[in-house]
Amino acid sequence: MLQIGTIDSLSAVEPRAWNGLAGTHPMLQHAFLHAMEETGCVGGDTGWMPCHLLAHEDTQLVGAMPLYAKWHSYGEYVFDWAWADAYQRHGLDYYPKLLSAIPFSPVGAPKLLARDDTVRAALLETALKSAREGSSLHVLFPTEIERSLALQAGMMVRRGVQFHWHNRGYASFEAFLATFSHDKRKKVRQERRKVTDAGITFARRTGSAIREEDWQFFNRCYRTTYRAHHSSPYLKLDFFRTIGERMGENLLLVIAEREGTPIAAALNIFDQQTLYGRYWGTTAFHSGLHFETCYYQGLEFCIERGIQVFEGGAQGEHKLARGFDPVETHSAHWLAHPQFADAVERFLDREGKGIEQYIDELREHQAYKTDAAP
Repeated sequence: MLQIGTIDSLSAVEPRAWNGLAGTHPMLQHAFLHAMEETGCVGGDTGWMPCHLLAHEDTQLVGAMPLYAKWHSYGEYVFDWAWADAYQRHGLDYYPKLLSAIPFSPVGAPKLLARDDTVRAALLETALKSAREGSSLHVLFPTEIERSLALQAGMMVRRGVQFHWHNRGYASFEAFLATFSHDKRKKVRQERRKVTDAGITFARRTGSAIREEDWQFFNRCYRTTYRAHHSSPYLKLDFFRTIGERMGENLLLVIAEREGTPIAAALNIFDQQTLYGRYWGTTAFHSGLHFETCYYQGLEFCIERGIQVFEGGAQGEHKLARGFDPVETHSAHWLAHPQFADAVERFLDREGKGIEQYIDELREHQAYKTDAAP
């Protein structure tokens, strides 16, 4: 008998049992998600209330679904503010809604954690039943299998675009640049030279090499970036310290220095296959510093380690000129109100056709030479 229940904290789950379902994705690990709860990045008055699903057969954990009740739409990177506004204008409550996602991280990852589709489908159906008591269920950046199950369950699929770099067996960064058109290659070299000529050097630190002063400086940069965008930072210094202690082997911290003083930092998360670019910030402006810290240092790291994909995060057409490819992303949505569901479905159909055309246009502006284009 399959039994599915809800927990309000990952402290109720043995880490090894959760990770056995989550696989190797670093941001699905118990250490990562639980650190957000422990340090108050989710839960409390944050508007992210954990309500994770667990599926058991007898006493064995056979399935799980990271799930949150949300009282807003911040930190999701799939924007449904217009839907919430439409509900409000008609006197309806859009929040709380149910969201399955890795908080504050627009990365592709499984959300229905199980070894077979029967358990996955049961988890999704349970989430949908819970959503019927509110307004909606949203599953962000699901896998292809999950997307298929969502469609079978009556959910709507939304299309989006991100920019990912793919390692095509490059022996070095220069070998990678050799595949660029002349103008794009020249531009990248000029950007890198400006940073070098400014006397800026870089350290790439992982695991125990990341020091307490590095975390303090990175946190300062991170918060500065959010203030510059007139926003509040989601994550806390204690969160960065905690994941540094528990999963430092999955963290790449890039530190830029000038005359021995740190001036910029970028945090990346990685496994053997993928590098996920997450957060960056700087205390001083220098031409080209953002591209070097966030992209070129990460690309060199991928090439050195044989990492196959660099997910550059949400948005950013400027990534095209630096060797990233446009990639279609997806999310799945279910709305309880039938009239609003119909309206959203029509909107998603129109939006999806526009996304397809947009990707075609983006591919015409990629950095690669015609004979080297993917």
